[in-house]
Amino acid sequence: MNTSPVHGSGPVLFCFDGSDGSRSALATAAGLLAPRNAVVLTVWETVAMRLMAGGLNTGLGGTYIADEGDLDRREAATARQAADQGARAGQERGWDAKARTERAEVAVWQTIIQAADEIDASLIVCGARGLNPVKRAILGSVSEAVLHHSHRPALISPQPASRTATG
Repeated sequence: MNTSPVHGSGPVLFCFDGSDGSRSALATAAGLLAPRNAVVLTVWETVAMRLMAGGLNTGLGGTYIADEGDLDRREAATARQAADQGARAGQERGWDAKARTERAEVAVWQTIIQAADEIDASLIVCGARGLNPVKRAILGSVSEAVLHHSHRPALISPQPASRTATG
């Protein structure tokens, strides 16, 4: 019986949404690791999922959106642009990076783990957004959930220091 942890032999999976945190995580990992195959994943959520997650579907009759399909298409297009941007950033650092987008069916972290399993990722790289304690308690943290629920190695890069910070 083999009880050793499962580690993939596939590409590195970069979680990338275009934020400063995801850019910093990609740059950090690229600086620490030798270039190799990579998948740059951007996960997007439908408008309905975002509303439910934000609690905006409660009350009298919920929330009406005139053209939910159009908004979802825009979200998908924005996700594709972010994934392409992340793949280019990886390629500029010598990685064989390919863009990928996925629509979250349940939770973003679950979608990330499913994609990592599908490609047999050797490492999952995420940025930490630096949510304040109240937001973290209510919303949770995608990077923390990936770290705690995935059986794959993960590199979580902290939020970049503020440019206006002193000291």
